[in-house]
Amino acid sequence: MNSGMFLLLLTGLTLCMSDVTKQEESSDLAIKETQGQLNLVWMAILYPHIYEHLYEGNWTYATCEVTPSAHLEAGKPQVTGRVLFKQIYPHGKLEAIFYLDGFPTGTDLNGRAIHIHQFGDLSRGCDSTGGHYNPFQVYHPHHPGDFGNFYPKDGQIRTLMTNLQATLFGAQAVLGRSVVIHENEDDMGKGNNAASLESGNSGKRLACCVIGYCKKELWEKAYAELLQI
Repeated sequence: MNSGMFLLLLTGLTLCMSDVTKQEESSDLAIKETQGQLNLVWMAILYPHIYEHLYEGNWTYATCEVTPSAHLEAGKPQVTGRVLFKQIYPHGKLEAIFYLDGFPTGTDLNGRAIHIHQFGDLSRGCDSTGGHYNPFQVYHPHHPGDFGNFYPKDGQIRTLMTNLQATLFGAQAVLGRSVVIHENEDDMGKGNNAASLESGNSGKRLACCVIGYCKKELWEKAYAELLQI
């Protein structure tokens, strides 16, 4: 096993253990996750050749092909692109690439909130995706798909996020749910009203998509392009 892979495992374990102190939703889930990370580290130490084979074969990839909302008002940004996800089964942390276009260009631009919503229903555009996906019934911004604010540059968002709380596996998997790009910044639950604790007062839904499985080549292409920026 190469040193880079081992360091990645140890980093994942450290982040996981840090998360245990932060999560209030389910202590049992956090303990199981930490135990899973420990098992992966020991497998890598004791059986490096077996682990490398498993490591390469257990990545799961997903994509979300973003299109403007069907009921978007004239003059609003026409956001397109994709959000890509990557996670190793069963205890890895989710990673995501946000690769979006169509935002206004210029300076002093507001951030844009991006969240995972409950339903993958686009029958009424982004309006039928429901509220934030909130399986643990907690306040915003502690939903697993609360990605925060993104600040476009030259009309684009090109961002990699790691150590995310959402997952592609198990009962809380986000596959089949939606990603929504909002018009406004997320107030991160500090708006002193009920909407702030539900959605961060993030405003209208500019664009959205449904999360589904994809081939790893989509991730690899987007990741290679990020490295060139």
